Amino acid sequence: AGRAIVSQPVTLITGASEGIGAELARVFAAKGHEVVLVARRGELLTTLADEIAAAGGKTPMVVALDLVTAGAVESLAATLAGAGRTVQYLVNNAGFGLIGRVYELDQAEQLAMVDLNIRALTALTLRFLPEIRKASGGVLNVASVASFMPGPGFAVYYATKAFVRSF
Repeated sequence: AGRAIVSQPVTLITGASEGIGAELARVFAAKGHEVVLVARRGELLTTLADEIAAAGGKTPMVVALDLVTAGAVESLAATLAGAGRTVQYLVNNAGFGLIGRVYELDQAEQLAMVDLNIRALTALTLRFLPEIRKASGGVLNVASVASFMPGPGFAVYYATKAFVRSF
């Protein structure tokens, strides 16, 4: 008979390279969570991981990944599984906004915002929800006060955050 594989529950934080995501990583780590840091800029994630470890937290796992790329969520899931990690808590913080009139802004950039702020958040939630539920964990979707009103000059961003709040 083979040995049972024991996986370590983690808190997965997207958009963890700076701002709210980095601060949430510090808070979760200070509360004893093993955190997995995900963002595009690996060097910033490594710096944060070193800071968390130096403060006495468990050394975070760093995954430099652009969540908008095709197959990113499954790649992340495979990386976590290969490292013996399961998601107990998911913090969907990755996102960005563009300021300007929709007819003046680059169409591809606006659609990339929708892809990250909505599609990636939804894909991550749906992909990891079975293991989150099994671990009696939870999901934190970071929206914005912008989600409560229209946003002239910031229309697509406001709309994506309304989706996040509603979801």
